[in-house]
Amino acid sequence: MPSEQTLAELFTKGLLPIRQGALFRQALAPNSSPRLPDRVAGMLFGLAIGDALGNTSEGMLPAERRRCHGETTDYLPNRYAEGRAVGLPSDDTQLAFWTLERLLADGCLDPDHVARAFTANGRIFGIGGAVREFLANVKERGLPWFKAGAESAGNGALMRIAPVVIPHLRNGGTGLWADAVIAALITHRDSMSIASCVAFCGMLTDLMRMTAPPPPEWWTARFVELAGPLEATRYSPRGGAFTAFHGTLAEFVAEVVPAALREGLSAVEACNRWYSGAYLMETVPSVLFILARDGHDPEQAIIRAVNDTKDNDTIATIVGAAVGALHGQQALPPPLARWPPRPHPRPRRRRPRAGTGGGGKAVPGSALRGADGGLDGCSIRL
Repeated sequence: MPSEQTLAELFTKGLLPIRQGALFRQALAPNSSPRLPDRVAGMLFGLAIGDALGNTSEGMLPAERRRCHGETTDYLPNRYAEGRAVGLPSDDTQLAFWTLERLLADGCLDPDHVARAFTANGRIFGIGGAVREFLANVKERGLPWFKAGAESAGNGALMRIAPVVIPHLRNGGTGLWADAVIAALITHRDSMSIASCVAFCGMLTDLMRMTAPPPPEWWTARFVELAGPLEATRYSPRGGAFTAFHGTLAEFVAEVVPAALREGLSAVEACNRWYSGAYLMETVPSVLFILARDGHDPEQAIIRAVNDTKDNDTIATIVGAAVGALHGQQALPPPLARWPPRPHPRPRRRRPRAGTGGGGKAVPGSALRGADGGLDGCSIRL
């Protein structure tokens, strides 16, 4: 069934926690730029680099991380690689590239196939609570993909959403919006999560058309423009300086991010103000602030995300995808683009390298080659 028809049915049956906004009728223009393959490669590699650079110190407060590691600018020793300092992926990259693998195999988004890939491809490293709940809903309770997602406003859908834009870049149309909603819904049945995924997908397509970085105010304004009309639920921060706030994510970022930029705060100062964990009211303002402040410099943006936030691997994953889409693979820092690393030496505790599943199962090479146009045999073409 085409995604737009699936989306219409989900709305009709009351299975979506978002508003049916006019955005779903807005068609993307085709992107015929000769630089598009490099932009797609940048998005995918930026995502993987951000994850790998951050996941060895995930969950540490910035001050604690700095005491332990100083300023992180390269891969840290990894326990899954016998202490070698190599970049290895966690759940952010795994779920994103499993999505990409299914897009390449199916030529479109098949949510049932994506859900099966998430449940069958092996161990997910650093798995979050919402994805764990999704797996239990599918495996133990037998729920269909459109009912299996957790009612969670965490960042586990946003971190993996970037590949969903790929089938829609060359031909444009309205299908991206439906695919973004459906792909997000698989693991997260939440208004803020779905709206964030739709907005980020739209922003990625915008970035791939740009010939220069946007002005700092663009990042928040564009997110608010895309996400705001879709949000149907009001939320409150769980801590920080804004606990009195109650409203939508779009309202929140419109209030706090421009103000922090006007004050000239550093990334760590701003992100400490609203916190920088896995809750989207923390993740999204952190991403938007870092991109507004440092999006013109892809290396600096990723490094700030890794050093100055708590859920640093996921925030760096999202930032990395954005700066990669804007600047292309060729602009990513060469020392961090050593990808993939060498094969894992210990099969029993194997952590997947880029292009592999959590259980060590190799993903077809097209999942990585797809970024440079090597998509023979499927309907997605660059």
